[in-house]
Amino acid sequence: MEELVSMFQSLDTMQQVFWGCAIVASLIFLVQFILVMCGLDHSDMDVDFDGSDTMDLGNGINLFSIKNIVNFFLGFGWAGVCLRSCIENDALLVVLSLAVGCVFVAMFVLIYKQTRRLEKNGAFSISDCLDKTASVYIRIPAGCQGKGKIQISVDGSVHEIDALTDEDEIASGMKVKVVEIVDSETVKVVNTQYNLVI
Repeated sequence: MEELVSMFQSLDTMQQVFWGCAIVASLIFLVQFILVMCGLDHSDMDVDFDGSDTMDLGNGINLFSIKNIVNFFLGFGWAGVCLRSCIENDALLVVLSLAVGCVFVAMFVLIYKQTRRLEKNGAFSISDCLDKTASVYIRIPAGCQGKGKIQISVDGSVHEIDALTDEDEIASGMKVKVVEIVDSETVKVVNTQYNLVI
């Protein structure tokens, strides 16, 4: 550890800045990547400059977000580290490193937009439940006097959604058929097990 500290201190100030940016940004990027892979990263924070515009890029992407700042410093830091050996002029090195940082941001924004577009195209729509059979997860009160829940499989994915019925109460575990879409979160069902032949 002492050798690493000594090596870092032996670098010129410019290289210390580049290495610092590269290492810190890489560590944060790695943590973000692990969170995404574990499904724990559900949102991104935006940097709010006194309520000013954060430059919305569409699909819920803002230019000044924590992820984009990390991406910028990731490109900036590693570009400075890698190009230092062949570029002696500090000003030119900084300009090129800034350009690479901007390219990193643009690249990750493009990838994220494409990913969001794919998610949107494959998103679950409650209208897909119509005429499908489901299982009652939480009992459904009679005569639309309250909501229960059903579990329904759509395109290989199981979803839990609210359900009403005009009929008698339907107990948990019963099979039902979706006959109407009430709203974006609720369907109306009928009991299909009345007609079972034993």
